[in-house]
Amino acid sequence: MRLRHCFRRHFASYTKVDDSAFQGISFKLSETQKEFQLLARKFARDEMIPRAAEFDRTMAFPHEIFTKAWELGLVNVHVPEKYGGLGLGALDGVIIGEELAYGCSGMTAAIEVNNVAAAPLLLAGTDAQCAKYLGRLVEAPRPASYCVTEAGAGSDVAATLTSAVKKGNSWVLNGSKMWITNGGFADWYFVLAKTDPSASAGSAFTGFIVDGDSPGITRGRKEINMGQRCSDTRGITFEDVVVPEENVLGAPGYGFKIAMQAFDRTRPPVAIGAVGLARRALDEARKYALERKTMGQPIAFHQSITFMLADMATHIEAARLLTHKAAYEVDCGRKNTMYASMAKRFAGDTVYQVTADAVQIFGGAGFNTEYPVEKLMRDAKIYQIYEGTSQIQRLLIGKEVLSRPTMEP
Repeated sequence: MRLRHCFRRHFASYTKVDDSAFQGISFKLSETQKEFQLLARKFARDEMIPRAAEFDRTMAFPHEIFTKAWELGLVNVHVPEKYGGLGLGALDGVIIGEELAYGCSGMTAAIEVNNVAAAPLLLAGTDAQCAKYLGRLVEAPRPASYCVTEAGAGSDVAATLTSAVKKGNSWVLNGSKMWITNGGFADWYFVLAKTDPSASAGSAFTGFIVDGDSPGITRGRKEINMGQRCSDTRGITFEDVVVPEENVLGAPGYGFKIAMQAFDRTRPPVAIGAVGLARRALDEARKYALERKTMGQPIAFHQSITFMLADMATHIEAARLLTHKAAYEVDCGRKNTMYASMAKRFAGDTVYQVTADAVQIFGGAGFNTEYPVEKLMRDAKIYQIYEGTSQIQRLLIGKEVLSRPTMEP
């Protein structure tokens, strides 16, 4: 009885605390975040969704959509104010990214890759480098590219063969990159190249900022992919491309570290793209399930379909919260490697399962190009592959788990 009395007394005093001063967990968006969310949502519904099928069919780069998004401030959102940008945080960016991916993840890839390319500069760029190259992105609607992947070096970045040799006050690049998003239209590239063949991966590579109009660059043919077909991905070849010393990012030998640290920042935006796409698939499936009738009632009320919709919604919510956590850690200045990999792995696997279930709910209609879920399922698959496969993410998560004495939050 005494313990119960003490609990009641302490609980009563606790409930009288002014909750405006409570500094615990909050899932409430700020007014600015809400404004950006609504802006991106309106843009996705008014500009992206009506043209998504057209761009999927033509596979053309969405120049007009990119330009309109740039004019609204939805591109290059992380560029600091001193370089002409908005200086938004990681969480701000994923809130915007979810809404854009709801409209079309292919168009979103074209928009989001500018943030991926900018990440190495934000991590290691000098003031002069950032002012010049980030400034160019905000002064006009210019795409940029993150140029790391090679035919034999995707998940295994350390297998990169592109080389750079110091000659006088410049570096000379030679090699080929593959699957470079925005590669055909990039104003500049972040390029990872091997500068010390005898060193270990941690110090063998250097990051470079390479102007897109440099002599010796060949932009290969646009790849025809399963999904996100308006996203421009192609091979980029460097043949005796001269890069000035001032375009070395960080310092020689520091490139691998920059690339790995950049992934911690760029995986949450990829994960939230999967969340936005999955949310769109759920909305399409829910709407269809309420309209389509069998056995005297909408199929949504058949238990098998109800359970599918319930699982889809649950996994989407979980993926969003995990991604917000990964982005929040960035904004707090904390190492987020494990959370970024968790978010990317979980969201990537979730979106593919959700879109597959959406097609299943549509039945035969879902297999037809007249309905949007067919495209959504094709678009979804890449989320299990790029920015590190689901298998690679599990390896990274496992290493983090095994390196910690406890999994306490």
